[in-house]
Amino acid sequence: MNHRKTSWTLGIGALGVVFGDIGTSPLYAISLLFLHRHSALPPERIYGGISLVIWSLVVVVALKYALLALRADNDGEGGVFALYGLLDKVNRRGRSLLAWSLLLGAGLLVGDGMITPAISVLSATEGLTVVAPWTAGAVVPLTLVLLGALFAIQHRGTGNVGLVFGPVMLVWFVAIGALGLWQVMLHPAILNALSPVWGVRLLVGLNLSDGLRVLGAVMLAVTGCEAMYADMGHFGAAAIRRVWFAGVFPALVFNYLGQGAWLLGQPGAMSEGVFFRMIPAALALPAVILATMATVIASQALISGTFSLISQAIELGFFPQLRVDHTHHARQGEVYVPFFNWLLFFGCVTLVLSFRSSGALGSAYGLAVSGVMLVTSVALYRLATRVWGWRTGLAIPVFAPLTLVSLMFLVANSIKILDGGYVPLGIGLVFFALMLAWNWGRGRTHAAYSARRSMTLAELIRLHREATQLVDHTTILMVPPRAQTGRTKRAPALVQLMWDRSGILPRNLIFVEVAHPRQPYVHDDRFDIRVLDENPNGSIVIVEMRFGFMETPDVEHGLELLARQSRIALGTDHRKWIVRVAREHLIHAPGAGVLSTIRFRTFEMLRLISQPTYYHYGLGQDRQLTVEVLPVRLP
Repeated sequence: MNHRKTSWTLGIGALGVVFGDIGTSPLYAISLLFLHRHSALPPERIYGGISLVIWSLVVVVALKYALLALRADNDGEGGVFALYGLLDKVNRRGRSLLAWSLLLGAGLLVGDGMITPAISVLSATEGLTVVAPWTAGAVVPLTLVLLGALFAIQHRGTGNVGLVFGPVMLVWFVAIGALGLWQVMLHPAILNALSPVWGVRLLVGLNLSDGLRVLGAVMLAVTGCEAMYADMGHFGAAAIRRVWFAGVFPALVFNYLGQGAWLLGQPGAMSEGVFFRMIPAALALPAVILATMATVIASQALISGTFSLISQAIELGFFPQLRVDHTHHARQGEVYVPFFNWLLFFGCVTLVLSFRSSGALGSAYGLAVSGVMLVTSVALYRLATRVWGWRTGLAIPVFAPLTLVSLMFLVANSIKILDGGYVPLGIGLVFFALMLAWNWGRGRTHAAYSARRSMTLAELIRLHREATQLVDHTTILMVPPRAQTGRTKRAPALVQLMWDRSGILPRNLIFVEVAHPRQPYVHDDRFDIRVLDENPNGSIVIVEMRFGFMETPDVEHGLELLARQSRIALGTDHRKWIVRVAREHLIHAPGAGVLSTIRFRTFEMLRLISQPTYYHYGLGQDRQLTVEVLPVRLP
């Protein structure tokens, strides 16, 4: 009974979080598909357009994401960084071009996370003008109010939001499916669109410009499918597949067929706002209200996916250590990032005020998503051949068509760059550049810090053994991972600074290394203890702690756990704990080039919004903390 209840809860939650975006695409996809026609639509054109939409759902969503991508789980987690982690395990030559492409894809998803809420909510509120044309002036203000309310409740957590939104989306999918089925029964000839032949005929019969425009509009019907993979850690692959095939997919197919059927029965009718125009007048206002609720919910899919993306980027070291709140005690993948929540809100407001209509925003939509789809297709092929053990003869026939479709969508959407596509592309490139700058700065800081003059570990051990006076404390020092593996290695620069200033060492010295294996969770062997020296004066110990990129690292808790297990000599008197950490004062090398200066200033700016590493790792929250400022010169 409990298992059934959990499955039902996950399914309802997935409706409200995972499928909100793709579930509201019928509001604008078909309208934009036929928007620029110059004469009445012949039946063949309607069959072809609807066929392309339906088969895009089959190939891109059902086959690629539901059946294949959801297999690529990294300890239960999904998304581009989960793919990055899986490929990193088999990549022996540093970061490959594909790995960097996945990071670019992560940046593009952030851009998509800003534009999706804006276009979704705008498209629904515009339905008011179909019911009451005099409300046209209220569309933008109402959109801004709804977006503000949506972002204001994000701190309550993805699961809680999903449980509230899920029942509404259940009503939505039942309604759009029934509405479409009703139109199909009135005009059953639309069932011809189920054949892919009509879609192929349409593309073959169009010139290059019109063909690209049609594919760019068809792409809008599958936006949001990446949330199926990104939110896998929230709801699980089984629940997402079950909800897609049993409910969402049939509802979407019926509705797209229904919109095509309505166009068949209304020769010469306007395709703009076709979703609302095929609704009976008596149900128009309730439909607008339901659509508005659904599009607010649709925005949740990309917002929650963006939070997960940022959290993973932080733990992998590609982004500053922002505050990340875990909103569910049992599911660590459910997170809320306050800084990015309000950054996304500001971006959405700017887009709404700039474009002011879903039609205008449609020109900016799709480019970022198609880029992510292409990178994901290539990554899945490499994963299948290198990790899943597929033979090339099987992998190529499966993934070549998927890659080709993604490439066609990318080319088609590239013509939108000047019409607004530069917006999500620019946001994605900026985020990618920030990740590169942060990664560069962290690497250079570590290298410069490690290059500072310091005694060797052998000298430290000798000084500790021969000391006639020691401070009766246990001192804990954060050090880079695997920096001290033998006595010939140098001690951390902070140890040298302590000795130069006071000439006295602590009785017990614990070096703490924090490592982040490229996996979501660490289940076993979280701690590795290496005793460098143990003598009557005390001890010098190295403790390595490992945390996955979906976990919140807590060094103090880990040390307390090891002390309770008597694995390290750490007293229970917290007054005798001293945590010493270093805070780098960055100095830019004189005479550096323009590119180096830009990267340095960008890294400095990112440090302003980043938590210090020791706070991010849970140090200095309950214990005494001493911060030493070390000057570090970056080249």
